[in-house]
Amino acid sequence: MVDTNQLEVEEEIKKIPHLLKYMGSKREILDFVVDSVASLDVQSEWLCDLFSGTGVVGGTLKDHYKVHANDVQLYASVLSHTYLLNLKGQLSINCLDEIKDKVNTLVSDYYSRFKDLSFDYSSIDNFHDLQKIEKNQQELISKKFDIGFHLFTKYYSGTYWSYDQCVWIDSIRAVAEQYKAKPQYYPILSSLIFAMSYVSQSTGHFAQYRDVTRDNMNDILGYRNREIWPYFERKFIELIESVNGVSNDFRVTTLDYVDCLRIIEEDSIVYSDPPYQSVHYSRFYHAIETLVKYDYPTVSFKGRYRDDRHQSPFCKKTTVKQAFLSMFEGVSAKRSHLALSYSDTGMIDLDTIIKLSKNSLKEYSIETLIKDHTHSKMGRSDEKSQEVKEYIVLFKRN
Repeated sequence: MVDTNQLEVEEEIKKIPHLLKYMGSKREILDFVVDSVASLDVQSEWLCDLFSGTGVVGGTLKDHYKVHANDVQLYASVLSHTYLLNLKGQLSINCLDEIKDKVNTLVSDYYSRFKDLSFDYSSIDNFHDLQKIEKNQQELISKKFDIGFHLFTKYYSGTYWSYDQCVWIDSIRAVAEQYKAKPQYYPILSSLIFAMSYVSQSTGHFAQYRDVTRDNMNDILGYRNREIWPYFERKFIELIESVNGVSNDFRVTTLDYVDCLRIIEEDSIVYSDPPYQSVHYSRFYHAIETLVKYDYPTVSFKGRYRDDRHQSPFCKKTTVKQAFLSMFEGVSAKRSHLALSYSDTGMIDLDTIIKLSKNSLKEYSIETLIKDHTHSKMGRSDEKSQEVKEYIVLFKRN
């Protein structure tokens, strides 16, 4: 017998185009998340995705709830807006020609102004020449560019992306500003994030770019020869052809989770997917945050990290317990329900989490759902994944 509910979930998931290689993404277990939230069996109007990340949970559930998507990182708000808007009902593929013309104009202008900057990978066939061309581009961080929208060309040439890739990144980002407050804005930025993710020579995130070695030079050359526009164009078309339907009401915020919980609607469902481990997401996605902010930040270290990177209390042993206590208190104060995602590889164990909830969530029933899952480690090491148990702990107000 066909499970019609499961078929509905699968159809909902198909509406969610992939936008970013993301650590801890719930995309692969969306059916588990959706079923778990439904099993709370409450009549809440609002669902708050408290740590929205890539935005796939709110985007999947937008036909069922009014969605409040929140994440302290600004790039996450771009992804959530993209999923929560009715792109199919607002845009047609015809607008892509206009966008492409604008981008080509800016790219041509860039090259005409900086004719002395040329980094040709096509004839490179040895390790030393590749090292040299990479180093020459990396030194552009010291160059003064007398042109607007040059952030990535200056900061990141020869690192995660080549000079030419950065020229295209800067030019598409400039064109996005021409569409601010228009339906094209968010899909332009999201499609650019996708292109940057799949053209980058790093390991799937932006913690560090790879230094050239004899062993990896051919792989790096392959990434350097990828063009930004085809990836951008393909994703933009997919977004405007597939993202349809809109939440009855939605809001997107970039607040600390404690602040967010103070303003959610009472009797909401809070879906909480905090960081599990000691790694800070801001280290892995700083370049995407800089793309969206486009604020020419002070950067440091080899990875060229922003100096103002967010540090989550869920990622520190000294603060993680208080972070959970603050979350439980915030949920209780709003008389809301909680679906908490966590893992057996997290900073604290499941028993501790449930003990911490007892004081704040006294009038709540607790149920734990478990799913075996293969978690990608997003690297190019021998151990590319690990087997984990994903928990969703349901706290239902009685």
